[in-house]
Amino acid sequence: MKKRIFSGAQPTGELHIGNYLGALKNWVALQDEYEPFYCIVNLHAITLPQDPKMLRKKTLDLARIYLAAGIDPERSTIFIQSDVPEHVELTWILSCIARMGELERMTQFKDKGKGNTERAGVGLFTYPILMASDILLYQTDLVPVGQDQKQHLELCRDLAERFNRDFGETFKLPDPYIPKAGASIKSLQDPAKKMSKSDNNPNASIFLLDDADTITKKFKRAVTDSGTEITFDDSRPAIANLLTIYQLLTGKTSDECVAHFEGNGYGQFKTEIADAAIEYLRPFQERVKQCDDASLEAILKSGAEKARSIASVTLADVYEKTGIR
Repeated sequence: MKKRIFSGAQPTGELHIGNYLGALKNWVALQDEYEPFYCIVNLHAITLPQDPKMLRKKTLDLARIYLAAGIDPERSTIFIQSDVPEHVELTWILSCIARMGELERMTQFKDKGKGNTERAGVGLFTYPILMASDILLYQTDLVPVGQDQKQHLELCRDLAERFNRDFGETFKLPDPYIPKAGASIKSLQDPAKKMSKSDNNPNASIFLLDDADTITKKFKRAVTDSGTEITFDDSRPAIANLLTIYQLLTGKTSDECVAHFEGNGYGQFKTEIADAAIEYLRPFQERVKQCDDASLEAILKSGAEKARSIASVTLADVYEKTGIR
């Protein structure tokens, strides 16, 4: 039997090339080896204010992006989080065994609370418990995560271990899957920060649906380091980031990338990366346009039914062991 993986993305902002290269590309590759569950985590999205109509639209748009990226509904279960109510039900049980101190240590809460955590919504504080519920419902073996989510996965494991200790063996303890290359593509405007769909500077990110003109302009405006050499060098993070993007887009080795740009100026370097990005995204963007509403709805309905068939078994076991049923 194949091991199971679970991951999801929020339907907020615009997905960028870092999301594609660091997450979606790996999700697609993992379909052959594992049994994947890929979720659109719309309940996580409302930890910050959202426009209801826009949230629904972006939820369906994100499902289209999953499919266009190569996630195959025949090999992967694709569904919307809110279509599986077991996620919320298990969250309450886990909330009752989680500790305030554990959640207060979550760095993402401090970051998103923007220094005013006393006025932050309770959901922003407790959403790592919902994330744990997402994962544990499916007896997940492996969770593809970025470094920024590793702390949340550790909390998930702690909650699973605590429940198993107090109520008997119930949950598998999931392990992280963190890709060695491209797990954290950096901002084109500030290589000290990761590329983010919530960045206020639109030139910092290459969004998946950007047109060719926009992609070219953004790469041309990308910051560089002093000096002229184009090499992977930690002391020159802007150039290293651009080279990493080029490497992931082309599939070349590190040495091949460096040799390819030897003697080139930054102008030519940026132009070639832009061209590579445009060609890489072209077939993906075409597939996004081809995904019709009826097919999409059918895939999501089927995915939710499959997800519920598994999640409901886990939740029934939890309810029996806690004395609720």
